[in-house]
Amino acid sequence: MGNKLMIKLVVGTEAMFFLSLIMAFVYFSFGPGFKTQLLQHLDIKSTGIFTMLLFASSFTYWRAESNYENGRINRFKLWLIMTLILGIVFLFGQGSEYLKLLNSHVSISSSSFGTSFFTLTGFHGLHVFAGLVIISIILCLSFLGDYNHEKSDIVQTIGIYWHFVDIVWAVVFLIVYVAPHFI
Repeated sequence: MGNKLMIKLVVGTEAMFFLSLIMAFVYFSFGPGFKTQLLQHLDIKSTGIFTMLLFASSFTYWRAESNYENGRINRFKLWLIMTLILGIVFLFGQGSEYLKLLNSHVSISSSSFGTSFFTLTGFHGLHVFAGLVIISIILCLSFLGDYNHEKSDIVQTIGIYWHFVDIVWAVVFLIVYVAPHFI
């Protein structure tokens, strides 16, 4: 089986996994005993900014893919570096939000909202981290010259995963941060 088929199978199973986490979040967070005051601890504005940066990382990765396909290896490396920076900044934003929540006594063990929030967003953060590790490996290999001559489909394969992670965050952001204001 080719790389692209394998990553599509991985993305399919991960989509089901995240769908389960999202359904659990909705059930446990908005079900019986839901405390609307917990929503005030979520910072939709700063998270929205970090969300836009994560979405921008999809653009930068797409630019990296495009430059790789056209043989512009130096530009490929530059766009990969930009993707890494944006992904790291997103994780920093998620970590700073976690610190604010913990300082406000919202933790994984404080309520069903806390449990489902930290589980859903934490697993997403783990997926972002894994993507950043893989992109870092591709970047290191590109500096060693591995992508200078032969075309590899690994860049597009990792792109499928990276764009999937961004799409998942779009759904998570809408359900966790935006939807509660309309309930």
